[in-house]
Amino acid sequence: MSSPERTELLVLDGVLTADQVGHTVRGLLAVQRPDGAIPWFRRHHLDPWDHTETAMALDVAGEHEAAARAYDWLARHQNEDGSWYAAYQDGDPDDVTDRGRETNFVAYVAVGVWHHYLSTGDDAFLDRMWPVVCAAVEFVLRLQQPGGQIGWKRDADGTAVNDALLTGSSSIHHALRCALAIAEQREEPQPDWELALGALRHAIRRHPGRFLDKDRYSMDWYYPVLGGALRGADAKARIEDGWERFVVPGLGVRCVVPNPWVTGGESAELALALWAMGESDRALTILQDIQHLRDPRTGLYWTGYVFEDRAVWPEELTTWTAGSVLLAVAALGGDEATCQVFGGELLPSGVEPDCCV
Repeated sequence: MSSPERTELLVLDGVLTADQVGHTVRGLLAVQRPDGAIPWFRRHHLDPWDHTETAMALDVAGEHEAAARAYDWLARHQNEDGSWYAAYQDGDPDDVTDRGRETNFVAYVAVGVWHHYLSTGDDAFLDRMWPVVCAAVEFVLRLQQPGGQIGWKRDADGTAVNDALLTGSSSIHHALRCALAIAEQREEPQPDWELALGALRHAIRRHPGRFLDKDRYSMDWYYPVLGGALRGADAKARIEDGWERFVVPGLGVRCVVPNPWVTGGESAELALALWAMGESDRALTILQDIQHLRDPRTGLYWTGYVFEDRAVWPEELTTWTAGSVLLAVAALGGDEATCQVFGGELLPSGVEPDCCV
């Protein structure tokens, strides 16, 4: 259960009070099904990436048993090829609404598992989830292209979609680093993963043309930073280059330009990326700006806000939006597991190619 110490860690001036933290955590727990599944909201669908992000948020709040149930759900419902489907209605494994298998959705389990282990020190959990992580990574790397980028998904009929998304590949970059950290902890070297990680990072840093053009989306702007492929001067230059396009002062971050729509998830993730760059003041401002999305009844957050119409849209309170806020707050508050996972200084870097390809 959440402890006063964990609650205090998530208190942040102008963002969350202790009472609000508890309210948000209770709101997340109310959506989680008894079998561990965490859909976007009840009677909507679950996707494996957002399910995992919300489980991580439960861990930062000290709800380790609930988080473990979420990972056990993934373990029980992993497909034979190591994947999960893109969408399950309300988390029901017998009601799959999208049988595509997206590589970044599949890979993200490694981030969550490493975060849970750092949060709990539970060796038995790591032993139990190691085969799950291995199978997931192998599924993803079967779609890696010669240029290092990762193909987007397999369609429902098994056809590989080799086009790569910068956001997805950047998230996979983060996941591979966490998978290698798990392998190091278990003393089980994975040289093929190290090479795959280096090739992927090289593609993200040096070959933007290998990815589909999604420049209008804010996630493509900040995800190379959030996923750890860019740091230092390169990260700062990228963030500065897109700041005026995507950030709406006082409201948050646009999902897509030029649409007058700010979204809580993208805003909180940008705050997390800013924190990882060492820009905590700007991260705090972003988190303060999106508190207009907080629903006082449930403690959860609306997905987005159309500011030209002064209207919440869509009218849905999503677990992953609240989860992303808690993770960003946890990083700013110094939560050790969250700082290690998203700061990245202690994560393996892989092996970069000897020459440009």
